[in-house]
Amino acid sequence: MDDETGSERTCIVTRARLSPDEMIRFVAGPSGDIVPDLRRRLPGRGVWVTATAEAVRKAMKGGNFARSLKKPVSTPDSLADDLDRLIEKDALQSLAMANKAGLVVAGAAKVEAQIGHGDVAALIHAQDGSADGIRKIGQALSRKYGSNPDALADPLPRIDFFASRQLDLALGRANVIHAALRRGAASQAFLTRCGRLARYRGVFTSDTRAGRVRNDAANVELSSGGGRDD
Repeated sequence: MDDETGSERTCIVTRARLSPDEMIRFVAGPSGDIVPDLRRRLPGRGVWVTATAEAVRKAMKGGNFARSLKKPVSTPDSLADDLDRLIEKDALQSLAMANKAGLVVAGAAKVEAQIGHGDVAALIHAQDGSADGIRKIGQALSRKYGSNPDALADPLPRIDFFASRQLDLALGRANVIHAALRRGAASQAFLTRCGRLARYRGVFTSDTRAGRVRNDAANVELSSGGGRDD
């Protein structure tokens, strides 16, 4: 069992030592089930797994949880998928907090206007949005920053993990396809959680590290041009 002190933890699958922010903590629940502890607050000794779905599935198949905890534990077959939903829900709740803080602008026209003002920390596009809508917002970026906005010292993250219905619920309004985040602590908290979701899903690419958080599967869907625009 890993020592839960210091600045790094050891993954029970890969044995790599990483920061807690790059890992997921698990504990044995009262009924003997393995329980993910995303906020790292649950009592008892924990074990740590690299924060990717691949690593979690390997831990499930290899009996790593029981071996590391040194006692029998039950691992639900749906654990990796359940975790994906929990991490996604955490990100959407963080978006709702950013909205309550007045840091979210929704609607294509308002997003374009916000780009003109210059106070934009990230762009959000619904999975079921249209490629044409994204193109128009890209044109607004070009008008503001020139023909290559990605050449900015701090490229804008572009979030496309979520369907419109999920954005509707998080922001408390209907038909959200495009939104922009203004700069602020709550916006940064949301981006941090999106980075965690990207890493868990295995789409934390070099582009993401440069400041763009993207869902490659969603990009393919958007490129079909069959989505919605607002």
